[in-house]
Amino acid sequence: MLVFTKKCLIFVLMLDSTADWLARVADTVCGYPLFVVLIGGGLFLFVYSGAVSLRRLPRAIAELRRREDCGRGQISSAQALAGVVSATVGMGNIAGVAIALVMGGPGAIFWMWVSALVGMCTKYHEGVLAIKYRGATGAGDPAGGTMHIIDRALGPRWHWLAVSFAVAGMFGTLCIMNANQLTEAVASLVSPGEVALELRFAIGLAIAAVVSMVVLGGIRRIARVATWLVPFMVGGYFLMVAYIILINIAAVPEAFASIFREAFSLRAGWGALAGIAIIGARRAALVNDAGVGTASIMHGESRNDHPVREGLIAMLGPAIDSGFVCTLTALAILLGTDLAAVDGARGLSLAMQAFGSQIPGGEYLLMVIVACFAISSMFSYSFYGTRCASYIFGERRGRLYTYVFIATLVVFAVIPVTAAVSLCDLFYALMVFPTMFTLLCLCRHVKAETRSYFSKKS
Repeated sequence: MLVFTKKCLIFVLMLDSTADWLARVADTVCGYPLFVVLIGGGLFLFVYSGAVSLRRLPRAIAELRRREDCGRGQISSAQALAGVVSATVGMGNIAGVAIALVMGGPGAIFWMWVSALVGMCTKYHEGVLAIKYRGATGAGDPAGGTMHIIDRALGPRWHWLAVSFAVAGMFGTLCIMNANQLTEAVASLVSPGEVALELRFAIGLAIAAVVSMVVLGGIRRIARVATWLVPFMVGGYFLMVAYIILINIAAVPEAFASIFREAFSLRAGWGALAGIAIIGARRAALVNDAGVGTASIMHGESRNDHPVREGLIAMLGPAIDSGFVCTLTALAILLGTDLAAVDGARGLSLAMQAFGSQIPGGEYLLMVIVACFAISSMFSYSFYGTRCASYIFGERRGRLYTYVFIATLVVFAVIPVTAAVSLCDLFYALMVFPTMFTLLCLCRHVKAETRSYFSKKS
């Protein structure tokens, strides 16, 4: 693995010179096209489904308390949700929200909320289809994901689309942003100022060692760890932000008012308004993964054999990450930082500054939560990428992807941040397009399943 990592470091140094070009490509692909597909497609699914993410929310919560089926999956529905949330509640919820606030102002948060609402409906469709059209591995184990949905529902002539998703999935799940930003945070605490490449490399090795202890144990170990870790890290983060809110309680109404006011501000024209909306949607795509297709990979492993029940549980994911955790981050930064004085598109360092200025030792407490967020995401993303690799290369060769994934954590620990964000956005977009196309093509099947399920319950 060390030989592979050293070779990749040479590639990283070359990548530094192409960072601007990558940023331009990502801005083009992840601008209006991604906004229209994710938000436009999500809104269509929201309306077509009869606002399922609003009307069926109480039922979705109730499903978590339901006794599990003994289907052919490897994990429970609750564990599948925990695995998805452990992936989505990551660096994007802190660094991504901070970047959105700097680039788009408080108004970008409103568009993240919109994305969460439509994302819940999108995740519902992903969960339903993950069970209805899940495939199987060579060993007979269940296998979910957009690629299997395409093959089983759309047919052989769309196999090329399934392959394109799997290829993008192998690269898009490499935790580029998480490894990079976590390394930045740890390095800034260890050595303030200019960070040496050797230090970033050492931190990357430490991250890879921790992640390998979990991901090499397979989906069952990942699910067990996620089920324990998610409540701890979300609860701890909530307590920290609750403290910041309490000591700044008088400023909370203005913080919320600025989010709604700036979301529709036309002071800089319609172009600026559209830019704010796109920034919010683009960052939300990295946060809740709705429409990306990764959730269907995890939910396809569930022991739940009923598509609608799995869809109801799946749609809770965006409510937790984009709706709850991202709001906590936005409030902490708005209450603890003057955005007008921020210079440059800073991510995690801005959040650490906000927490450190409001809580004694807050930057160190946040560092613990950040480490949990980032590393928990790596657990699930490793499984996503392995499933995509297994689809293309077969189960036996696909397992080798796990070792490649671990090695690349070291690589992306030293990659330039501009290139990291651009690469992450670009591969996500290449996963979104086939996934949303598939969901839109099959939405009538989801509606039929939903109508049938609830007509029996009434």
